[in-house]
Amino acid sequence: LISGRGSNMAALAENRQGFEICLVAADRPAAGLETAQKNGHRTALIDRKKYPAKQSHEAALADEIAAHDPDWIILAGYMSVLSETFISRFDGRVLNIHPSLLPDYKGLNTHARVLADKKTHHGVSVHLVTAALDDGPLLAQMKLAVAPNDTETSLSERVLALEHQLYPAVITALAEDFVHVEGLNVRWSDTSRLRSITGGVVCFPPLD
Repeated sequence: LISGRGSNMAALAENRQGFEICLVAADRPAAGLETAQKNGHRTALIDRKKYPAKQSHEAALADEIAAHDPDWIILAGYMSVLSETFISRFDGRVLNIHPSLLPDYKGLNTHARVLADKKTHHGVSVHLVTAALDDGPLLAQMKLAVAPNDTETSLSERVLALEHQLYPAVITALAEDFVHVEGLNVRWSDTSRLRSITGGVVCFPPLD
């Protein structure tokens, strides 16, 4: 699911190993839909503005997703907050990537907040989506050192590069059964795949 240019979606498409993308859907007109179409993916625009309420929009989106019978629903820059009703329909099968080292800096403007707090490290987290914002169990994290001359722009670009590494690695690990999700329990049976794809620059889970 996307809302904008879909750079994480494109990274998943370019680096997919062991999985296929069955649908790219957006909640608003988005450049990423055109990118997905050019790459041969099925797309759907479920425009929030065309529905009278959040409930009816989410129902239409959920029906469109269910018609394609995915194993996982991947939020890739999807900016609408999903309701508990939507999440429960796909319980334990919705993933998100967030630009911070959760549980720190949930929500928006993470890069500016990290700089304002003079943090020495920043990073990205892949987690299961629950009804609480950016609060689901972690699957993996990568971090980087904040440089003395970093700006919000430079930091966001470097963090985005980590996102483009980590998300495909985690989805590949799920497809190849190296990580197992049962309800809200996450268990890695082998982190070697994660190491090989990311180069080992991972701070969670601990690498074998």
